[in-house]
Amino acid sequence: MVAGLLERLGVAAAEYTQGDYPVHTPIDGSQIASVKLLGKAETTARIDQAHSAFEAWRSVPAPRRGELVRLFGEVLRAHKAELGELVSIEAGKITQEGLGEVQEMIDICDFAVGLSRQLYGLTIASERPGHHMRESWHPLGVVGVISAFNFPVAVWAWNTTLALVAGNAVVWKPSEKTPLTALACQALFEKALKAFGDAPAGLAQLVIGGREAGEALVDDPRVPLVSATGSTRMGREVGPRVAARFGRSILELGGNNAMILAPSADLDLAVRGILFSAVGTAGQRCTTLRRLIVHRSIKDEVVARVKAAYAKVRIGDPRKDNLVGPLIDKQSFDAMQGALAKARDEGGQVFGGERQLADQYPNAYYVSPAIAEMPGQSDVVRHETFAPILYVLAYDDFEEALRLNNEVPQGLSSCIFTTDLREAERFQSASGSDCGIANVNIGTSGAEIGGAFGGEKETGGGRESGSDAWKGYMRRQTNTVNYSRELPLAQGIVFD
Repeated sequence: MVAGLLERLGVAAAEYTQGDYPVHTPIDGSQIASVKLLGKAETTARIDQAHSAFEAWRSVPAPRRGELVRLFGEVLRAHKAELGELVSIEAGKITQEGLGEVQEMIDICDFAVGLSRQLYGLTIASERPGHHMRESWHPLGVVGVISAFNFPVAVWAWNTTLALVAGNAVVWKPSEKTPLTALACQALFEKALKAFGDAPAGLAQLVIGGREAGEALVDDPRVPLVSATGSTRMGREVGPRVAARFGRSILELGGNNAMILAPSADLDLAVRGILFSAVGTAGQRCTTLRRLIVHRSIKDEVVARVKAAYAKVRIGDPRKDNLVGPLIDKQSFDAMQGALAKARDEGGQVFGGERQLADQYPNAYYVSPAIAEMPGQSDVVRHETFAPILYVLAYDDFEEALRLNNEVPQGLSSCIFTTDLREAERFQSASGSDCGIANVNIGTSGAEIGGAFGGEKETGGGRESGSDAWKGYMRRQTNTVNYSRELPLAQGIVFD
């Protein structure tokens, strides 16, 4: 099945059969391919090629660069079903989420195509007569993209489409856990390149490798921007190394996302929001709902309703009619079980979290989503565990709820369910949520490409995708033009 999918997506058999690194599907744990991991030398060679491509691509008019991205969007539309299915097989996402991720790629292509005609600068009033000032944006160079397993294709597309229309080249190191989707994306992009006709060779490079390849990408001075998605631990290594050579980084790291559930909330709506945000992608989204901060007066009712909803969740093969697929691997399962044990040690009451379908899938890791009612925001609650664990905390007044929302190291996504206008506006104010995303009456996950995506604190501060995130992929230049026959100085300085 996988071989047929990859063939239809344009991936040569040698790419996934002649390596020594095994690739497993989390659906049943079986090996589905073997790939070759590249090291420092191969990564450096691909950076060489990308840098040469950049030197040509930067002079191509931006609307023409947008045409390449438009063609790529058309290729994705034609292969949405196959690529979505491959995402399900390799990352364990349910079918709808796999297809949704590919649609996100298509959407960002559309956004980037429009952007290619809107890379606007500024005209600035000069204080000197006979002068004008302006601000221009120029291509940056080679953009390094390091992505994670949980969104194996969309995050690459966010970065690559913007980087390309901005005039850059791209070198991508995907997660070693999801190399097949990366091979498929590269093959589809090469179809777009062929249709485009005259793009420089090496414009978008793929490096399937481990730590050595990642270090080569992070340390190379010809890569002025590294966009890295992953754990906070990974970001602590990448950020300082890039900064040490005065490069830039876009870091999309951990999320420990909360919902404040107020007594005025529409509980039917809130429970639906909790369910998708907390158990979607088996809790393996950076925007997964991990903390439910609920008013004490409605806590028991809400917990009962969420437990009832969890009891109806269908767990199993993500390609079938199920809502929750597997965890990515045993390491994730062990981390979940360790977190639940710690929650109990810290006074929590745990519901769910057990392994499921072990007899049917002894080498795969399906779990029941867990709820942990906690006496306070303890150490385990403040730590992000990449699994479907929902910690429940009670609050008595709104100031306490805001404090709980903000008193974690991470700052990605947050939301409030309320019908009180004052609470909603305060939540989104400067003294409200300290997260990069703050929603009202919608859950923490499911961001659209039109808005810049990212968070604060240990989430890294980066922004990708929509709004003006494109500026992160370009360099700013201030220009002053003297069209007079005089040479006045700024600030009224006379230098005769």
